Amino acid sequence: MTAIDPPTDEELTRRAQAGETAALGLLLARHQAPMRAVALSLLGYGPDAEDAVQDAALTALRRIGDVRDPAAVGAWLRAIVRNSSRMRLRADRDTPARLESLDRLHTCDDGLSYPPYSTSTQLMHPERVVDQHAMRDWIWDALEQLPEPLRLVLMLRHFSGITSYGEIARACEIPVGTVRSRLSQARAKLAQVLLTTATHVHDDAARLTEDSRQEAEVTLEGARRGHQPREILELWPAETELVGVLSTPGERCHPIPAMRRNREKGVTQHLRHVVASRTVTIWEMDVTNPAGSTDPCPPTLAWLMLRRNRRVQTLRVVFPEL
Repeated sequence: MTAIDPPTDEELTRRAQAGETAALGLLLARHQAPMRAVALSLLGYGPDAEDAVQDAALTALRRIGDVRDPAAVGAWLRAIVRNSSRMRLRADRDTPARLESLDRLHTCDDGLSYPPYSTSTQLMHPERVVDQHAMRDWIWDALEQLPEPLRLVLMLRHFSGITSYGEIARACEIPVGTVRSRLSQARAKLAQVLLTTATHVHDDAARLTEDSRQEAEVTLEGARRGHQPREILELWPAETELVGVLSTPGERCHPIPAMRRNREKGVTQHLRHVVASRTVTIWEMDVTNPAGSTDPCPPTLAWLMLRRNRRVQTLRVVFPEL
């Protein structure tokens, strides 16, 4: 019997770009050792090297469609690890570099080219890049299988504008060390889940996101008018709780009165970006304050919602720039 030759990197890359999840899983597994070697050579043994490899793997998931020379995908993967490692070397350990720097990369030492995502000064969010190829459903289905605390920090870190460890720590009200620990656990578990769910049927991530975007627009319009339609109120039952900096210590607060207070102050919010799974939703907003406001709201904020059966269980409003 003649042995069947294993698929080449070029074959696996083209299959992955066509949306075959198992091919991408095999490709990452095949190149894990050389990717780790790059990280260790720059960062030495320790959690930084492991984080650099895991960040690079998630970047590859988002950007496999960008590979122009499928036969050279190994060099492409090593280049991403190298860039991630160098970012960590440059960054202060208390305030790690933001992941957007990975997405700014247009060229690298291996001579591989990365097209810019946007000609404007504001980068395209990673979630929008995921929407460009068929991998998105696989990734989001895998995210759903993570424990909620791990899923939340991973979604913030990789798919929202709240990406630094300090911002995530403030948003989740946990220490920076816990953020780092949860991210490490989440990325390791995500890699395992991705390999085991490659042949599963997935939710339509684009549909989830679009449904959430429409819900956000209707909710904001209702807040501006001071009256939410019934279908929105049903998503905010009496047991929904406002937590975090906008809540009143020692009291159970519902989000709807807070929305009314914002309207009375003349503050309006404008939807900028949506990240949505079945149980975690993140709406990022730009804020407009009334002229002459003596107590203005920060210019950006995000709604972090945990859900069950679509209904919001908790809402935490965070201010990334504070």
